[in-house]
Amino acid sequence: MRRVLALCAVAGIASSVFAVPASAKAGYYVIRWDNTGICQVWNEDLQYKPFQWGVSTYKVVSKPLPTFQEASDVQIKMRADRRCTL
Repeated sequence: MRRVLALCAVAGIASSVFAVPASAKAGYYVIRWDNTGICQVWNEDLQYKPFQWGVSTYKVVSKPLPTFQEASDVQIKMRADRRCTL
């Protein structure tokens, strides 16, 4: 019984070690729409990219960031610096 419990504990720790690097990858960045100046947080894991048509184009204005909160902080700082309108 103790061996089974110890084996389960080791398996749980090993699986959590492998899960950390996968969740630490960069997944968010800030984009800026050229026609409006609005900045938006975008998730790289989405299956599609933002839809561009006509004058509605965007540029990536931040480096990839690991969390939504960090990307949101960058967006807020850009608004404070008046590099984004919203």
